[in-house]
Amino acid sequence: MPSARSRTRYVCTACGALSSKWVGQCPECGEWNVLEESAAPGAGAASPAGWAGAPGTASRIVDAAQVDARAQSHDPTGIDELDRVLGGGLVPGSVVLIGGDPGIGKSTLLLQATASLRDRALDPLYVSGEESLTQVVLRARRLGLDTAGLKLLAETSVERIMELAAQVRPRAIVIDSIQTVHVDSLQSAPGSVAQVRESAARLTRFAKNSGTAVFLVGHVTKEGSLAGPRVLEHMVDAVLYFESESNQRFRVVRAVKNRFGAANELGIFAMTDAGLKGVSNPSAIFLSRHEEHVPGSVVMVTREGTRPLLVELQALVDDSPLANPRRVAVGLEHNRLAMLLAVLHRHAGITVHDQDVFVNVVGGVRVGETGADLPLLLAVISSLRGRALGRSLVVFGEVGLAGEIRPVPNGEERLQAAAQHGFSRAIIPAANKVRRVPRDMEVVAVRRLSEAIDALAAP
Repeated sequence: MPSARSRTRYVCTACGALSSKWVGQCPECGEWNVLEESAAPGAGAASPAGWAGAPGTASRIVDAAQVDARAQSHDPTGIDELDRVLGGGLVPGSVVLIGGDPGIGKSTLLLQATASLRDRALDPLYVSGEESLTQVVLRARRLGLDTAGLKLLAETSVERIMELAAQVRPRAIVIDSIQTVHVDSLQSAPGSVAQVRESAARLTRFAKNSGTAVFLVGHVTKEGSLAGPRVLEHMVDAVLYFESESNQRFRVVRAVKNRFGAANELGIFAMTDAGLKGVSNPSAIFLSRHEEHVPGSVVMVTREGTRPLLVELQALVDDSPLANPRRVAVGLEHNRLAMLLAVLHRHAGITVHDQDVFVNVVGGVRVGETGADLPLLLAVISSLRGRALGRSLVVFGEVGLAGEIRPVPNGEERLQAAAQHGFSRAIIPAANKVRRVPRDMEVVAVRRLSEAIDALAAP
């Protein structure tokens, strides 16, 4: 029987050349340190016999009309905010990768999901490569979870995990984490690029062949991106990120990729003694109504996934002692802040070239859409002039380089959400003006940045 070493090869990531051993310089293209270990064809474990979709039949070309294109069903996990991010629940055979900072709640959320899936008779399996079974059970008890009937496994070998899973046939598997498991045919250590890629590939094939939904927990680097090869995110069906910091009470989970639902969908959780609890009305936690009017604060309506979200955007403009004043944006894109300040100077005659400008989105949420442009500039003007905006004012709109106010998607839905939270005045793009204005709401439609600034002076 051939040894494990004979089943490995090294592939050049630059040109794709193959080598039987590692060398510092690729003999084909001459690049240095580009050879990575991978499993040779035939080294992978066979799919469990008897599972639906296992290889054994030859591939063939079919007509699209013959393909069963019925919508795939979602199995609810029992955690509403997690189901929202997943697009309605777990899809059989799907692979979901979830990442976040250490201690932010990845294992907690998935352990809660495992217990909830058990209660729904989906027979999940929780595989821990980082903790012992005793630690997992103690954590479950701290969270107030019933451990009876909870299937647990402490294992790091992918082959052994698939072998045991083939015996119990769970509907869902949690792998905590992908950086701790390994395949026996590779000699590199767990967590290396080759191990992460090959382990994820085999678990993905296992999910597709067996119809088992698989959760993969992924570590992140100091830059905040998922550790391991980028191809890891391409292999899986959905990628979820914890965006907030571990020291914050509220945790934000965003779907940056989802083949079965809307991307950029947000799930909001509150960390409690009993674990993560879903927040049904997230707009309420991001709106801190001040007892008195304060300059530099404005409420905007952003859209995250399938629902509108009201958040407070704050700006602080102050004299700068530096030759190059600071531009700091938390929760917003830094480069866009600099661009908008240039538009403010060019088309409104308001300059902050000698001022430090700090912008923050309250609550730790990150806003990536252009609908935050107009609220940001109005908050900067409010702080610069020391004049507070009305507490009943809500703003959204994109600002172009020519000073025009451009529309954003779902304007009517945003206005309805603002009206439900008691806002009675809105400054919006003229192209977003709707015929049916919410009751008791004054809508000011503007076409230029100068018009929006003039609207601030109106009562």
